Amino acid sequence: MQINSEIVTTPPLDSATVVMLRDGPYGLEVLLLKRHAASSVLGGAFVFPGGKLDVADAHPDLLHRLDRAPAALHSQLGEADLPEGKAASLFVAALREAFEESSVLLAHSAAGQSHADTLAAARDHLSQGMAFNPLLAQLNLTLHTDALVPWSRWITPRVPSVTNKRFDTRFFLAHAPTDQIAAHDNHETTESVWLAPREALTRYWAGQIELAPPQIMSLSHLNRYDSAASALAAARSQKPPTIQPEPFDQEGMRVICYPGDERHSMPERALPGPTRLHFRNRRFEPVGGLDELLG
Repeated sequence: MQINSEIVTTPPLDSATVVMLRDGPYGLEVLLLKRHAASSVLGGAFVFPGGKLDVADAHPDLLHRLDRAPAALHSQLGEADLPEGKAASLFVAALREAFEESSVLLAHSAAGQSHADTLAAARDHLSQGMAFNPLLAQLNLTLHTDALVPWSRWITPRVPSVTNKRFDTRFFLAHAPTDQIAAHDNHETTESVWLAPREALTRYWAGQIELAPPQIMSLSHLNRYDSAASALAAARSQKPPTIQPEPFDQEGMRVICYPGDERHSMPERALPGPTRLHFRNRRFEPVGGLDELLG
């Protein structure tokens, strides 16, 4: 992983990420996808399904296919200055990206339709390149926004550390449906794996997988929960915190600090776990090493 030191003057791109959860044999597991090595954003790293907000995500026809009103979705995000329509479109983006990148479609079939047959048809349409809006219309699907629980908001600093782009990303938690199998798309992502947060962080520490700071910190947070239900309940009980990392260089080493750190402009913590990561040994790591990440 290379460190970027260029100042990015353009505003951050709105985007949405879905942290897909399930209960495995030994507790909570998280879906991770490996970005294509040639990707301009986090190439080769393991990430959660997600991507930038598209203009089409705000199409009126799509917003009419939501199972909740934009006002309710706006209230869930807890961003007073965010227009209701944009809040709703961020939910659409999250659901679309989850489907496009992991083949998991969080949607309701119309009464009388076989849900299994509808899901199979949706995946077939996707493989043929059909856009999300006409796909939903043709199959008469309603988007299941209630499956998404807003969890956090990450805003890339003006001096990003691992990419030359800035993003304003809303992270959602979702319990993966038991009747669907998540899989990478073999285009933007080349591998997919379900891992317990502890296992993912341990593999990262051993150099077996590559993770970017938001994924490291998010996995450290999720390691505090023993089930999907407990993680979702915790997310529902709070307003999604805004996390604006603040990087600085110390003795020639890049350091990223988070709210609650003595160097951060926000004195109150937004996340459990470490408050800063140091880039050394070609990876981001806290002062306390793997033990600090695992809590």
